[in-house]
Amino acid sequence: MRFERLQTIATSVVKSALLSLPEEIRNEATDCRIEFVEMDALMDFDEDLDPDLLGLFEGNARCDPLPESPDEMPRIRLFLDNLWDECAGDLATYRHEVKITFLHELGHYLGLDEDEVAAMGLA
Repeated sequence: MRFERLQTIATSVVKSALLSLPEEIRNEATDCRIEFVEMDALMDFDEDLDPDLLGLFEGNARCDPLPESPDEMPRIRLFLDNLWDECAGDLATYRHEVKITFLHELGHYLGLDEDEVAAMGLA
């Protein structure tokens, strides 16, 4: 499936996921940039990335000090090509994985560690 179509679907899923959250969390999430990217395109620029990543939170979490540089600005990256490959081309599974991956990374932005995120069923 073309990246543009995967991005359209992912955008819809993320918007829906955000709307399902309590208002306080939804408001906190507005400070975190969300990027839809292709892992294949990034591998040439960032060799340190695990090529199998589905999502990644980077920057300062909500509970950290305010960012002092652009590198510290919070962002969630969803790797749409990897998510699509993980789902073996099944659209319903892709939607589910985008939602779970987004909420998992949002949990990190909100200050949760891997165990806490997993305990919420977002692993």
